[in-house]
Amino acid sequence: MTTELAWTLVCTALVLFMTPGLAFFYGGLVKAKSVVSMMMLSFGAMGIVWILWVLIGAGGIGAISDGGITKFFGNPFQDIGLLDATKATDGTLASAAFGGTFAVITVALISGAIADRARFWPWMIFSGVFAALVYFPVQAWVFNPDNGWIYNFGSTGTLDWAGGTAVHQNAGAAALALALVLGRRKAGFTKEEAVPHNVPLVLIGAAILWFGWFGFNAGVFGADEGQTSLIILNTIVAPAAAMIGFIIIEQVRDGKSTAVGAASGIVAGLVAITPACAHITPVWAMVLGLVAGVVCAFAIDLKYKLGFDDSLDVVGLHLVAGFIGCIWLGFFAFDPDTGLFYGGNADQLIAQVVSSVAVLAYSFVMAYVIGMVIEKTVGFRVKEEDEVAGVDLQHGEAYAFD
Repeated sequence: MTTELAWTLVCTALVLFMTPGLAFFYGGLVKAKSVVSMMMLSFGAMGIVWILWVLIGAGGIGAISDGGITKFFGNPFQDIGLLDATKATDGTLASAAFGGTFAVITVALISGAIADRARFWPWMIFSGVFAALVYFPVQAWVFNPDNGWIYNFGSTGTLDWAGGTAVHQNAGAAALALALVLGRRKAGFTKEEAVPHNVPLVLIGAAILWFGWFGFNAGVFGADEGQTSLIILNTIVAPAAAMIGFIIIEQVRDGKSTAVGAASGIVAGLVAITPACAHITPVWAMVLGLVAGVVCAFAIDLKYKLGFDDSLDVVGLHLVAGFIGCIWLGFFAFDPDTGLFYGGNADQLIAQVVSSVAVLAYSFVMAYVIGMVIEKTVGFRVKEEDEVAGVDLQHGEAYAFD
């Protein structure tokens, strides 16, 4: 086994572990009567998206460098070794497995916007359709060096090391769309009502996410030893700075710094550094984290002013921090020296903005249409009485309080 293959396998396991970590993070944030349902949305995504990734994502419509749509309708399985056993010996399957972990967590992230009011099986339908029609083609636009249009956009190409557009802005835009489709919760929308039922579970989830994120950022193929070391350090300092920025804002604004705020700051920093981890210096990574933490601390409160019920702040954390991280590269990318402060022109900044806006628009429109079709046909939202009683009842499982 080569060192590269071993590292890919380790990183695949790390990123796979992030989705259960996300389930813990989300599960702790909701009310006690919704925790099973909330965690099942993440685990359900793991099931359906993995199957679709292997069947059509890794070797089908996502693999546009080898034919894309044509191969999807012809033989989508050959290149990842499902029909060719020789592929199992060259690391192709490991790369396909690593890519699948990104697909899974992207879809799982969306579920945070519909906590306390979503039906499980309609969510499963949404997960599969969104993965196939949105995530699979978008990840090919962003990550495919041969003919991914975002990867090759403009004179510089778009920089997005590990998914600021394809994962975080994609999930954030879809989350906003679903929040609008399902509408507000009957209870829990106001800041006073939105009280997490288990803060230690939130912190456990945040810790797992941070741990798994080293695989997320450092597992991307192509980095040498020096660049991998830079990625690891940036993945430490950016969320650390973001956490400090977030809880400082809480202290100044609310008179107290919370554990949930610390966890949210960590996530904001991790999201922001995802596209930039291989392209900026550690000092600029810390500044990026600080900016993301401060901005996201304010951004998550916009839902109360604008009236959309993004239950667990997917928009305020992932869309906003993902956008900040991508745009940051337009100013501070030093490897390559294309950022405005290093390369001296605005080409990189233009590429980052155009690519981000394109992904946000495509994801929002598609998610809104998919979600609305599901809501108008089979029904996406639980009945009012079931929502009041607790959405965990749809699984026949819940906390036993006596």
